[in-house]
Amino acid sequence: MNRLHLLIVGLGITAAASAQAGASITGANGVNFTNFSGSITLSPSDNPHSINGDVYIQPGATLTILPGVRFESAAGQNGTLAVCRGAQIYAEGTADAPIVFTSDADTGVYRQDANNEWGNLTVMGAGYISEDEIATNTATPSATNYADMEGLTPTLVGLNDYGGGNDNDDSGTIAYCTFQYGGIASIPGKELNGLSLGGIGRGTDIHHVEILNNIDDGIEVWGGTVNLSYISIWNIGDDSLDIDQGWRGKAQFGLIVQGASNTGSQGSGFGDNAMEIDGAERCDWQPVTTAAIHNFTVIGGGQSGPSTSGPTDNLVEFRDNARVQFLNCIFMEGGKSVFLDKVTDGEVNNNTTVCGPGSAVPQMAARMTADATSFYANNPFPIPAVGYQAQDLRLGHKQVELRGSVYYNNLSTTAYADAVGFGIFPQSFAVAGTNHGNNSIELSSPITALTRSATEFVASGHSYYPVTFLDPTPSAVASTVAEVSPNDGFFRSAPYAGGFAPGNNWLIGWSRTSTYGLTTQRGAGVSEPIHGTEIGGAFGHPVLSTAGTWAPGTAVTQELGPLPTGLGFILFATAPANPVNPSAGVPVGLFGVNTLVPSATGLLSLVAGAPGGNGAFTLTVPPGVSLSGQTFYSQGFALDGSTASGLFAVSNAQRHNL
Repeated sequence: MNRLHLLIVGLGITAAASAQAGASITGANGVNFTNFSGSITLSPSDNPHSINGDVYIQPGATLTILPGVRFESAAGQNGTLAVCRGAQIYAEGTADAPIVFTSDADTGVYRQDANNEWGNLTVMGAGYISEDEIATNTATPSATNYADMEGLTPTLVGLNDYGGGNDNDDSGTIAYCTFQYGGIASIPGKELNGLSLGGIGRGTDIHHVEILNNIDDGIEVWGGTVNLSYISIWNIGDDSLDIDQGWRGKAQFGLIVQGASNTGSQGSGFGDNAMEIDGAERCDWQPVTTAAIHNFTVIGGGQSGPSTSGPTDNLVEFRDNARVQFLNCIFMEGGKSVFLDKVTDGEVNNNTTVCGPGSAVPQMAARMTADATSFYANNPFPIPAVGYQAQDLRLGHKQVELRGSVYYNNLSTTAYADAVGFGIFPQSFAVAGTNHGNNSIELSSPITALTRSATEFVASGHSYYPVTFLDPTPSAVASTVAEVSPNDGFFRSAPYAGGFAPGNNWLIGWSRTSTYGLTTQRGAGVSEPIHGTEIGGAFGHPVLSTAGTWAPGTAVTQELGPLPTGLGFILFATAPANPVNPSAGVPVGLFGVNTLVPSATGLLSLVAGAPGGNGAFTLTVPPGVSLSGQTFYSQGFALDGSTASGLFAVSNAQRHNL
């Protein structure tokens, strides 16, 4: 017997009846298994794996996918991995061994005009949702309300249901996972999102996820309270990030690059909205989307080429009573509006009579002037403050607000119509009672580099010039901000606008966009960020960056800031503190340092600057000394009396590949 079959037998797992005839996951060594109700682990030693049909991880089951596992699902098999409500998935890749979901047509060379070659990953949880198509559902939040996940075809009743009454539900962990060339569904005429999240609770951990070239939406979230961080969504055939049914979570550190994944129509291959944010399935039901999105870089498809007059759509589109607080984002090169209040999605149950002016639903102007603490009154939670925990409820904050964001090169004649009308730029066009502020329209790019193809990509009625290279780290105009996110246990107090810290591109190495060369590739002289080590201080989380090639006889400068007191230290070591998993570091618990990445035996250098500014340390690689092939680690510590320990605020770490 092969190794995986022995594992199944050894664990005493009995496969449950398949939810779809022939559904299975097949390993390279001939392993074949169907949906299950026990626990199983997938190993990279069986790569590549293929998902065949709609494979259901059934309630009570746990699927563990080890770092480095690669799925290459066969075209025509409509392979989808569906994690049922009550099941868990632990797909925990690493920066050095990401988990890859792709098709067997993936040769390792990027294909712009490719998608729909396999299905997707769908996860269903038990958080509150608002959905009015199920006859027994109620307008008031209820643990009995549920919805059927779109695009799936189970024959076992209830396997594609999501929703419930547990906003703390834990569906597992999805980390360092990349999904590309997907979206095909088993149901004819239907399409799947790259990652579908239905009713997922805040106990679920999702970070470092990439969606590339999907035919339908990139990530779609239906209700629940799941939080998202380090999310990259490129070249999607519909909406890049689609929110529905009352999502009440947080998101920070994201990148959206609008484009196309085939030459089909808009919404089925050519990109629609970068963010499409709906409040509830019926706009006067609850829960209603009440969320916070910080530090996203959103890049539209730009203007269409000469072949058509149809670019990608809006950067942010609101519908159906949605409420979101935006902070420190970058919105650039949009095809149409940077912000659009569409009022309603236009469905029969959400027409303008139900949702529009004169209805019981507060219109956008009212939501922008209503305090975040004044929760929607119709069909409420028994305790609204328990149901809505994502937004900043401090004095003055509103249900919808945009603060600290940078806008650049949005050239449509209507790009800023709603933004100006709603007072998003109060320094020039103020609207009384709103809390927009510190937003700016810049004349120079807020990111380091963006290159588009000189060749027009033409789809059905639409066209654009694809991004061929991107360095999304911020330029000078986005490297500082007037305010930072609250250090609340999820949000990090990032002192910059957009999804990336200066000099720290978190896509390097693990993402397919990095592998394909669409952004910086791992290689000699490249410094990679290691996040999760940061501890904020008086000026937010300090940032460590590195400039230099590490070539013999050249200077390398490491910069740390902001420095609340003007003083800090950089620890530089030739070895990691944790040799088994260098990026994880080791817990310290001294002087306010939670996690130490470089070895404590390294070189400790003093840096100094103006209080609130940056400090730098420069070292010179000796002439004739080659560091090629070596790996160094560094981390910064800013002297800061405001932290819990009263000593240091701690930066990200970096790994330097020489």
